[in-house]
Amino acid sequence: MFHLKRRALWSGLFLLALASVARAAETITAAGATFPFPIYSKWFQQYKEKTGIQINYQSLGSGAGIKQLTERTVDFGASDKPVTDKQIAKFQVKPLHFPTVLGAVVPVYNLEGVSQSLKFSGEALAGIFMGSVKKWNDPAISNLNPGVKLPNEPIVVVVRSDGSGTSFVFTDFLAKVSPEWKLKVGADTAVNWPTGLRAKGNEGVSGFVKQTPYSIGYVELIYAISQKMGYGSVRNQAGNFVKADLTSVTAAAEAASNNFPADFRVSITNAPGAASYPISTFTWLLIPSKIEDPVKKKAITEFLTWMLSTGQQSAARLNYAPLPKAVVAMENKAVATIQ
Repeated sequence: MFHLKRRALWSGLFLLALASVARAAETITAAGATFPFPIYSKWFQQYKEKTGIQINYQSLGSGAGIKQLTERTVDFGASDKPVTDKQIAKFQVKPLHFPTVLGAVVPVYNLEGVSQSLKFSGEALAGIFMGSVKKWNDPAISNLNPGVKLPNEPIVVVVRSDGSGTSFVFTDFLAKVSPEWKLKVGADTAVNWPTGLRAKGNEGVSGFVKQTPYSIGYVELIYAISQKMGYGSVRNQAGNFVKADLTSVTAAAEAASNNFPADFRVSITNAPGAASYPISTFTWLLIPSKIEDPVKKKAITEFLTWMLSTGQQSAARLNYAPLPKAVVAMENKAVATIQ
């Protein structure tokens, strides 16, 4: 009798331990870009409802996501900037890039009394964010917006304080259209901003601009829409002023997808085409090329497959552009390479 009770006790403890391990394996941790956070939140909730697998995602910025994945404190990362060869060399396990959706970075502003949507050139934006264009009625802005009564007020510039893929996309565009910006500031997730007040995350910049008169900042499109903020059209490579929306972002992606790199590391800012919005971008999940835990490997690869099919249907409703079909086909093949 004693042996039967002890055997039952050990069996119970063993089953409890197995259940605990299973629950732990069903929780995936991730961190990174704030740019795609609205759609990632929706996806992870939908996937949990479908499978019971919890993906805990921290919206900390692309720089933090890359850092945490490098240090192996998360199962995967997220970034709006492709990881460089120099950064990849620091990883114990090489990360694979998986584009998830497309979005746009837009110049948002707070100008009471101005109801028209403003037009910006890349050169004007570079001047504003360098501090050389100091007032709203400066000719660099007013000449692009004839008939708009712009205030004779100082421009309050708002920039990101954290390492940010949104900052990379914005500065990458400015570096392509302004030689002075390229020389003096450059393109990166964190740059030495010549001017501007600092705010953390897309949430922080949009909130700061919304409550600060005569301010301008840059955020991902969905943050401008959800906060009902004014945002401008931007002159593209063809010379057209284009406002960010699903059509113009998709046009930029299609211009790039004809010659898409096998490792998915690509910039589509200042894309050719009459209808392309020039500050468009893919955003990426950074997935280890080898995942030791077989349960986590199965959960992550099955999520990627779901994201590339069912998940894409949610993109347009949240003002992200879904992936081109050719890119989806390439990614499905890449999922199978994860060891």
